[in-house]
Amino acid sequence: MARRTALLIAFQFPPMRGSSAVQRTLRFAQHLPKFGWTPIVLTATPGAHEQVSSGADRDTGAIAVHRSLALDAARHLSVFGRYPRALAMPDRWVTWKFSAVPAALRLIREQRIDVVWTTFPIATAHAIGLAVARRSGLPWVAEFRDPMWQGDYPPDPRVNRAWKDLERSVFGQARRVIVTTPGAARDYRERFPGFGDRNIHVVENGFDEDAFARAEHRLHARAGDPTARGGRLTLLHSGVIYPSERDPTCLFDAIAKLRKRADPAAGRLQLILRATGNDNQYQRMIDERGIGDLVRLAPAVDYVSALEEMLTVDGLLVLQSANCNAQIPAKIYEYFRAGRPIVALTDAAGDTADILRRADAGLIAPLDSAEAIAAALREFVRRADSGEWQPMGAGAAGSHSREHRTAELAAIFEGLQP
Repeated sequence: MARRTALLIAFQFPPMRGSSAVQRTLRFAQHLPKFGWTPIVLTATPGAHEQVSSGADRDTGAIAVHRSLALDAARHLSVFGRYPRALAMPDRWVTWKFSAVPAALRLIREQRIDVVWTTFPIATAHAIGLAVARRSGLPWVAEFRDPMWQGDYPPDPRVNRAWKDLERSVFGQARRVIVTTPGAARDYRERFPGFGDRNIHVVENGFDEDAFARAEHRLHARAGDPTARGGRLTLLHSGVIYPSERDPTCLFDAIAKLRKRADPAAGRLQLILRATGNDNQYQRMIDERGIGDLVRLAPAVDYVSALEEMLTVDGLLVLQSANCNAQIPAKIYEYFRAGRPIVALTDAAGDTADILRRADAGLIAPLDSAEAIAAALREFVRRADSGEWQPMGAGAAGSHSREHRTAELAAIFEGLQP
C-alpha cells in the first residue's frame, strides 16, 4: 500500500502542558506511520499556551511539526484586562486562523497532503479546517473530543451563536466526523441526520503503552514497596478539576461527614488531588471543612511521573457531572491501564458510568450527593481492606491503547481515499 500523508491541525500539542488532549494528537502522530500514513502537524506557536513543558521536543521526536503564530486575546491583546469580543470569536485564539490557513495551504502544495484532520475543543482549529477544506478541496475529518454547541453552552450568547454556526458549517463541509463517546455520536446523528450515520465514527481516548513502560521501569528500578503507606489508603485524582463539570463540593462534604461521625473510613483515607488547576479555590474549601489532613492538593508533574503515581496508589478517582453524560474523561483509559480500583463520582446514566460497568472496574456514585459519596468511600475502604478488588489488568486494557485508537483513525483516513 502506498504511503499517504495526513495534515493534523491541533492547537493542543507539545510543549503545551495541562491538557490530556496534548497526548491524543501526539500519539496519533507517533503511531500513524505504523499504518501507512505520514503525519505532518500544524500547531500554534508556544507563546499561545499559558503553561509549557521543558524538554517537550523529546516527545515529538521525528514528527514533522510546523508552527504558526497564535495569540491569546486574554493575555496578549487585552488592555486593563479587557479586549474586544471580536478577538475571541469563536475563542481567544482566533488570531491563529490568520497564520494557520496560509501555512496549511502551503503545506498542501509542498507535501502532497491526502487528508486534513482538525480537533476540537479549540474551536478555531475547526474554523481553520473549514477554510482549508473549502480552498483545497481535500477530504476533511473533523474531530470533536467533546460535543461543541450544547444548547445553553457556551453561556455567552454571542459565543453560543458562533459555535452553533461553526458546528453546522463543519457538518456541511467535513467528509467524516470523529467523536470520542457513543453518547456524542448518538446526539450528533440525531441533530444532523442528513450527514449520514456511517460518516460519524467513535474513536475513544486511550493510554500510551510506551509511557506506561517508562513509568514501570522507574518503579522497578527502586528498592522497597512503593505502595506501602503506613496504614492509609490513598485515593488519587490526577488532572484538572473544573469548578462546574467536576465540582468537588459534595466530595469535600462527604469527607467532612465521615470525619464528624468518627467513621473508621475517615482514618483510613488520604485523598490526593494533583494538578487541579484551581488550587486556591479548593484549598479554601478544604480549610473551611477542616479536612486538610485528609485531602492534599499536589502540583503538576511531568506525564510519565503522573502515570507512575497512578500505578502506586490504592485507588483512582473520577469526577464528572451529569451535564457531561456524553463525555468520558481521557484519564479513564489511563486508569484502566494502571490497574487500580476506580471510584467514579458521576451520573449512573452517562457514558463514563457505562464504560466502568462494562469493565467492572470500580464504584459509581453521583457527584452531587454527599451521602452517596460517603457510602462509596466507605465501600472503597471495605473492599480494599478485604482484598475484594479485582481491577482491570494490562491485558484487558490493551484494546484501549493509543496505538489501537490510531489504527481506527488510519482506517477512517483510508476510507476517504480513491
